[in-house]
Amino acid sequence: MRRHALGQSLGGASNMTDVGVQPLCMESYGSQRAQRYQALPDGRLSCVPDRPENGGYHSLRDIFMSVFLPQGYPESVSPDYLAYQIWDTVQAFASSITGTLATQAVLKGVGVGDETSTVAAATVTWILKDGTGMLGRILFAWSKGSKLDCDAKQWRLFADVLNDVAILMEILAPAFPACFTLIVCVSGFFKCIVGVAGGATRAALTMHQARRDNMADVSAKDGSQETLVNLAGLLFSLLLIPLIVDNLHLTYSLYGLFTALHLYANYRAVRAVCMDTLNRARLRLVLRQFLQGGKVPGPALANPQEPLLLGFQRQLRMTLGAPLHTVASRVVDFQKALEGNSTNYLIFFNQAAGTVSLLLHRQADSMDVIKACTHALVLEALLYGDVATSVLEAKSLLDLQHRLREGDEPGESENKEYATVCETHKLLDKIFPKFLTGLTAAGWVIERNLLGPEEWRVDWTIPGKKTL
Repeated sequence: MRRHALGQSLGGASNMTDVGVQPLCMESYGSQRAQRYQALPDGRLSCVPDRPENGGYHSLRDIFMSVFLPQGYPESVSPDYLAYQIWDTVQAFASSITGTLATQAVLKGVGVGDETSTVAAATVTWILKDGTGMLGRILFAWSKGSKLDCDAKQWRLFADVLNDVAILMEILAPAFPACFTLIVCVSGFFKCIVGVAGGATRAALTMHQARRDNMADVSAKDGSQETLVNLAGLLFSLLLIPLIVDNLHLTYSLYGLFTALHLYANYRAVRAVCMDTLNRARLRLVLRQFLQGGKVPGPALANPQEPLLLGFQRQLRMTLGAPLHTVASRVVDFQKALEGNSTNYLIFFNQAAGTVSLLLHRQADSMDVIKACTHALVLEALLYGDVATSVLEAKSLLDLQHRLREGDEPGESENKEYATVCETHKLLDKIFPKFLTGLTAAGWVIERNLLGPEEWRVDWTIPGKKTL
């Protein structure tokens, strides 16, 4: 009876006045609902919504949000979640339509509707297509799997461009019957690369968006959103298929239209992502602006400037976490790198080859990795950049740049590189503490990073080791 009375008082609280009512506490459900509890004069507990609902619209909205958005939205996800998901929904719809065009073309190419084709020939073509794709999946995961976390935005855009190329190949394949099997096999190879790159980068972005250790919930709701979009795409495709059968001009026109929409939506989606962990591209951006202006830009300023195309800038080839045998063949080279070094990394610079290799100590943490990568990027700026506009240590940077770029006498190159590394060590000791403080103040996460170090670690602090 008491539980029933309490339920009645909670349910009918909105009809009661606040005269003689004592407030007890406030309660909220994320930012969507708020209500207060009051003690009535007769001792009962009353619940009064602070933001009362206005009937069915809000109820339908709540149902939609519960089904398709993570619990606790928007507090439980990153601030860029909604913008990214909107554009991701648009690109998924466009991809669903172009995928339908490709499927129709492939089915026509393998002989669906053609009385002269055989089931065996179609089956062999399909098996070769799937088998080639499986091989592509394994090879791409082996060669690039460890890099997908570091440059998730770039690889996500790459995957979508490659997906459009694969779809175009499938649409064009029936026009080249002699090469049909080869074309669809290459297309299957590309699509499986897309599956690896797209799935891996989606996981990286989901990890970024999940702010309450709710990665599974964010991923599951993303899957629900994609399923809903694909369902809408299927319904649209049912209306579209009768129009495109035996109409190549309309097929190509629709492919061009939806591919343009797909690429634009993907570009806007990855541009909407604002990651607060440092990868090499973002570290390069913030370091350059720090040297030029003395201040570290925050994630909101740096992310829109991050390049989305891979491999089109002149850069040093950096190996972070390199094994010792790849950079030093003599004991004297190793001993020279250790001289005067008080950091948890060793740096080997080869100007002629355009490479910089960094050996990490076994005890190196995230800040050591950031400092090592910063050191390499300073060398890169001296070699390829313009340090004349720098406000920090401008004279030292210009002197170093002049020495690096001047011609070498025979046999002087190695000594010059060693001297440059020593000078940049001293320079970094001056500016890096301020740089690190600026990173923290600007909102960058430094406890972890996406700089992509290899797994090799060196311990050069062994007690009782032999010195030469």
